[in-house]
Amino acid sequence: MAPEFSRLVSLARIPDSGREERLRASPEECMALAKRFAIEAVDRLEATLLLRPEPGGGVMVTGRLLADVVQACVVSLEPVAQQVEEAVALRLLPPDEEPSDDPEGPDEIPIEGDAIDLGEAIAEQLALALDPYPRAPGAELPQAAGGDDAAGPFGALAALRRPGGQEG
Repeated sequence: MAPEFSRLVSLARIPDSGREERLRASPEECMALAKRFAIEAVDRLEATLLLRPEPGGGVMVTGRLLADVVQACVVSLEPVAQQVEEAVALRLLPPDEEPSDDPEGPDEIPIEGDAIDLGEAIAEQLALALDPYPRAPGAELPQAAGGDDAAGPFGALAALRRPGGQEG
């Protein structure tokens, strides 16, 4: 299945001095990405990237990702518009290179063939940058039954473990 946002870039066409790529998703691609990420909308997705060849056949990709998205509030389900702005740092690994164990290093993507799908890589970066718990302004979780905040989310379960299943 083809990715919703595909931009193939030939690695052979990257000069030693590097090459800038500007990516922008079409409205149709944005709609498909919103469906894929199970969010209300992706209104804009674009990236400006610099691709620089590395010794040994790898390619370093750095730049910036910009997106406007709409997600449902985790409390009220109201639409929450958000702007995503993320630095991008990716290493494209040649087929014979093993990924690094460095958790602080850039994300690494194995190169398969002579081209890389930068659109899919940017879509994946957007998915990682989305707020996992978007909240509308002023949206608050409801109080626990009985108004006892000290009980916390597991207070009712703890009450069931008590003899007779009685609270208190």
